[in-house]
Amino acid sequence: MNQATSITIRDLESVADLQQAEAVEQEVWGLADRDVTPLTLMIATKAAGSIWVGAFDGPKLAGFAFGFLGMEHGIVILHWHMLAVREPYRDLDLGRKLKLAQRERALAMRVQEMTWTFDPLQSRNAHLNFGKLGVVSEMYKTDFYGPETSSLLHQNSTDRLWVRWALSSRRVRDRLQGKDNRPEILDAFSRLQPLVQFNGDGKPLCHDLTAALARQRIAIQIPSDILAVEHQDLGLAREWRQATRWAFTEALCGGFFVAEFCRTVRGQQGPGNYLLEKGSIAEYIPELQRKPDASR
Repeated sequence: MNQATSITIRDLESVADLQQAEAVEQEVWGLADRDVTPLTLMIATKAAGSIWVGAFDGPKLAGFAFGFLGMEHGIVILHWHMLAVREPYRDLDLGRKLKLAQRERALAMRVQEMTWTFDPLQSRNAHLNFGKLGVVSEMYKTDFYGPETSSLLHQNSTDRLWVRWALSSRRVRDRLQGKDNRPEILDAFSRLQPLVQFNGDGKPLCHDLTAALARQRIAIQIPSDILAVEHQDLGLAREWRQATRWAFTEALCGGFFVAEFCRTVRGQQGPGNYLLEKGSIAEYIPELQRKPDASR
């Protein structure tokens, strides 16, 4: 049987299921015991209505996603806190499938928006989030979890983009149906000098901020595989962190938001490119206008 067809997506239903999630979390991130989500907290959040959904290979948990209810500006949202997939299962598109399962459950709860954070230097996650799911972002969080954690994946600071996913929006429905806007995005990049881009020796080169802020669009380049850069040259990886932190922070403060991400060439090769648009997210995606229910 094909490995992908043997995977079942379902809710984590028992203490034994949650114990497997605890083990997967520790395996994927290599966390010290102090940083692993306590089993008692897992049980309590599930009982209180949080979403724990897993990808199972028979009885074995291959990956899971965890989200909890929150509130932003008077609107109830679901905040996805964790998604972890074990190494042998990472080429089966489980991240997207788990995210879609969370979307179904959120919509069943009449929740129309999900939020989460991710490392903007991780091009694979950026491709999933912006390219396949259709998120947008207007917030950059410096050292969101502190300067570092016990995980080897968190040694180059823990900066994050806070993204918003309008679950029923036309943009999201189009992305989930596979509608490809790659040609238009590549055309936009061809007309822009990135605010941060590669120089001749693989280092980040920063361009004039004033000129960038005067345009309607800004591009920011990142390496195709920041984990490989960190492994080979942590100092260089930190240069990329500082350069992109500056670029995102200044651009978002200057009235832009992150609209798209696209790799220069298909697949894993070549730098990734963020496209930032001037204006408000609510104008770009009308479904994200904040309209709290006044009757509540």
